[in-house]
Amino acid sequence: MTRTLAVVTFVCTLAAPALASAQLHRSLCADCHFANAGGPDPRHLSEWDTSEHARANVGCESCHGGKPDTVEKFLAHQPMVRGHGPESPVYPTNLPRTCGRCHAGPYVEFQKSRHDALLRGGATDGPTCATCHGNTATYLLSPKALESQCNACHGAGKKAPRPGYAANARALLTGVREVRTLLNTAQPLIKRVKDKATRDALQYAYDQAVVPLTEAVYDGHAFVFDNAADRLGVARARAEALVVRLANR
Repeated sequence: MTRTLAVVTFVCTLAAPALASAQLHRSLCADCHFANAGGPDPRHLSEWDTSEHARANVGCESCHGGKPDTVEKFLAHQPMVRGHGPESPVYPTNLPRTCGRCHAGPYVEFQKSRHDALLRGGATDGPTCATCHGNTATYLLSPKALESQCNACHGAGKKAPRPGYAANARALLTGVREVRTLLNTAQPLIKRVKDKATRDALQYAYDQAVVPLTEAVYDGHAFVFDNAADRLGVARARAEALVVRLANR
């Protein structure tokens, strides 16, 4: 509960000024690179253009550096770290910290994992945020694809075999999706309830299902599957009870 509230408080504190100034500080990086060929891979730009990052006005400079309020080439690129070496914010060992500037909750949990320890030790072939979420497209692997990704290192005969590890990851992600589906079904039904006291009580029950679901997701970023399964079980029970209450109204 505490870490969930911390993240919400952080986001809410920053949201108002960020939204108010979004149009004034809109990043020109992608606009300029779309108009001028020869820069980043067009597919990289297109992935960003249709992503949640673009919709939230999170521009290229958030990850790559640079000056986003000018189209003058020298000025725009002067603050950037050139190349893809260890000094780059998107270098594998730096990427979790870069993403963590916005995604604080998952980053805090990821730092508890063996994967993060490997990155901090200089390994560049271990999982980073991009392994499961892509570079700019902000997708999430399907449960089956996640299992395959985990087995690339942890499957039988691989460099770090962990029996059942990938299956646990797949089961967690499958469960998270199922609980989210239940909650997505409940939310519009709650909004239709006319009696305010009843609606508030149902919304409270909804929020109490979201808390352990969020904790399960965070535990998943630390790859602590026992804890995640426990919190997911609580979230599922609360979500199912909520749906039953709504169905019996």
